[in-house]
Amino acid sequence: MSECEVNETEPVVAADIPPVASAAATTDLNFRSEDPLSTLFDRNTVGSGSNPGVAVRISGSCESVLTELETDGSGEEALLLPCLSGGTSSPRGERQKRTRRNRRSSSSDKDNLTSPGNSSGDFNHFPGDPEFGDIIQRAEQAIEGGVFPERISQGSSGSYFVKDSKGKILGVFKPKSEEPYGHLNPKWTKYFHKLCCPCCFGRGCLIPNQGYLSEVAASHVDTRLGLGVVPKTKAVYLVSETFHYNTIDRAKSRGKKYALEMVPKVGRHFHRVGLPPKLGSFQLFVEGYHEADYWLRRFEAEPLPENIRKQLQSQFERLVILDYVIRNTDRGNDNWLIKYEKSGEGEGEKVSCVCAIQIAAIDNGLAFPFKHPDEWRAYPFHWACLPQAKVPFSQETRELVLSRLSDMNFVQDLCEDLYEMFMADKGFDKTMFEKQMSVMRGQILNLSQALKDNKTPIQLVQMPRVVVERSRTGGQGRVVTLGTAFTQTFHCKRPFFSSW
Repeated sequence: MSECEVNETEPVVAADIPPVASAAATTDLNFRSEDPLSTLFDRNTVGSGSNPGVAVRISGSCESVLTELETDGSGEEALLLPCLSGGTSSPRGERQKRTRRNRRSSSSDKDNLTSPGNSSGDFNHFPGDPEFGDIIQRAEQAIEGGVFPERISQGSSGSYFVKDSKGKILGVFKPKSEEPYGHLNPKWTKYFHKLCCPCCFGRGCLIPNQGYLSEVAASHVDTRLGLGVVPKTKAVYLVSETFHYNTIDRAKSRGKKYALEMVPKVGRHFHRVGLPPKLGSFQLFVEGYHEADYWLRRFEAEPLPENIRKQLQSQFERLVILDYVIRNTDRGNDNWLIKYEKSGEGEGEKVSCVCAIQIAAIDNGLAFPFKHPDEWRAYPFHWACLPQAKVPFSQETRELVLSRLSDMNFVQDLCEDLYEMFMADKGFDKTMFEKQMSVMRGQILNLSQALKDNKTPIQLVQMPRVVVERSRTGGQGRVVTLGTAFTQTFHCKRPFFSSW
């Protein structure tokens, strides 16, 4: 099933549109659920010089690891890292700070050149989330100890299970350079699709190689709306010999390591020894979950108790809200998970069963399009085929998100948070980002109206597709003015392959 198109003969009543845009010009925010995200790309220790797959900065060098990422030709993207206070600091300022720290270190201690513990990567640092920072540190220590990330066979990109020193899975790391159309994607089939069948594969409505940011942004939207269905996801740097590097990077790593061992005076001038760190999204691993398709088939054969059915319906509605707001183009029943637990209490014959059900929305890398799908494929929400999609949104769900979605100040704050995230990418385009936010505002406008009208999820996806953008003169199509700040445009172009 795909999205419903606009009926050209159906009149558009401006009075039915919620007056959300008029509040955009006010400066007094009515609602703030959380403090805005202050730091996206943080820094901590990365790697060790004792391992060929781990990077280490030489103590005598006055250049930073980030500097070499920009100049060594490795192909890894260089980013502008926001400072800890939430602002954006210049690379020059960061370079000067690291240079001063380096000057304090002793350049005459030759043992530091090959010391396994002498690593000062300054990449991953999470002052606002020490628990997440501890997990990343455990992952880095495991890589230093030889427990490398394991590539996941499923999917169309390079993604990895990251483990601790005992082999327990901590999270899933998806490097930017190994995304479906990344230049280091180890799975060649996507290159074949892109070159030979561009009309049938790929997503022309998405900005290429921003999947890792989409993962992080989806987690942030989930947190701001209080949905609790996306495992915590942040952008991190990791390096491992099991990642997919090109031949030049591996040859340079071997050559530097050999030169460092054989001619320490020459090796002292290297910025870094080892493979370059990779930037990507790190999503915490959730245990005890199965693919939704597995449980949904079981629930058809074994109906759930009424209280558990209501729990599942509530969790399902949160998934719907998340996917609709971010306009996920890849939500099949194989990339959202369900955890169903039963635990017995009591003794003898008096045993009561305590049940709980939880949904986890993973694989959010193909979201935040800059336009609604309108070329070849519609990319529908597959959950719209489920029986749960025919039930109106519950009062609990409306109370959870409606007040936030109806507040244009909250929506604008959310857009600004996402701006801080996406602008850190080297390929950031402000014009394209504004188009992404125009689509998201339109989705939020539709969703808030559907919640007010007590509609079902299937009725929600059948609503006309809307784009809410900043006011411009000479707009095309059917435009309804929403105050003086934004205009609402109905997107009427249909994809070539569409079932509705």
